[in-house]
Parts: sequence; C-alpha cells; structure tokens
Amino acid sequence: MSYYFSIVGTKDNPLFELEFGTSKAGGDGLARFREDARHINQFVVHSSLDIVEEVQWNGGQMYLKLIDRFYNSYVSCWITGGNIKFLLLHQPSGTTRASTSVAANPTSPATEEAIKSFFADVYEVWVKNIMNPFYRVDQVVTSPVFKARVVGAGKKYL
Repeated sequence: MSYYFSIVGTKDNPLFELEFGTSKAGGDGLARFREDARHINQFVVHSSLDIVEEVQWNGGQMYLKLIDRFYNSYVSCWITGGNIKFLLLHQPSGTTRASTSVAANPTSPATEEAIKSFFADVYEVWVKNIMNPFYRVDQVVTSPVFKARVVGAGKKYL
C-alpha cells in the first residue's frame, strides 16, 4: 500500500508532506503511486478538507476515520485541538493478497486501528514540535528529526 501524509494548517496551508510505502508484509517502504497520477495526491487530500470541516464539529473526536474516497484512494483524518489536520491518503497495492491483509483491505478494522495508532504517534511528535518556543502557528515543519519520527511511525504501524 502506498501512503501520502500531509499536515494542513489552520489556514488550509500545507505544513508537512511525505510519501512512503508499506513496510509490512515484505514491503520496502517506497511509495508505489503511478507516476502520471502522483500530482493528484495533493489535490485529493486538499479536496477532502471540505468534508473534514463538515464532520469535525459533529462528534468532538480527534480521529475521524475514513472520510473520503477517490477511485482507489482513501483519505483518513485526525484533527488536533488547535485545528491542525493530519490527512493520510492510502492507496492499496495492486497485488492479490488475502482480504485480511492490512495492505489489501483499506476499510478493515485492522487497517483503521493501524492508521489510528500511526496518527497518535505523529500527534505526540507534533505536540513536542509545537512546544518549541521558536515555532509559530502555521509554520512549515522542516525538522529532519520530525520527518524521521513520522517515517518511523509509518514503518511501525503501516
């Protein structure tokens, strides 16, 4: 499964972006998005912001689960208390694995739990990042340590 992770600020501006692939079931951690469709990932993620803004005030939960679908791509969302949105676009690989595999079934409870755990780890790293006295709200995150920890969470759960 290939993943595109984006952190979107309070003004709908991208703060952090990362593409990676699954490290589970023999994956090498590289994203396998088609080259001609790679530019669409940003569009799909940012178009799902309208749905996020409709849903975010209904339940009061941070993890909104699967919120949008675009052909074979699925978007999951986590909202922080400061209205920062973590969006994960996941696209199943074209392999024919068993339907119980996390990589083969993006809507299964196991996949939802893995994504929730990924978001929880990234949220913990995010809170540590914004506690830095030199960080301003809606500032782009360029820290290599932050990126490494997001990659580590992706390898651990996805």
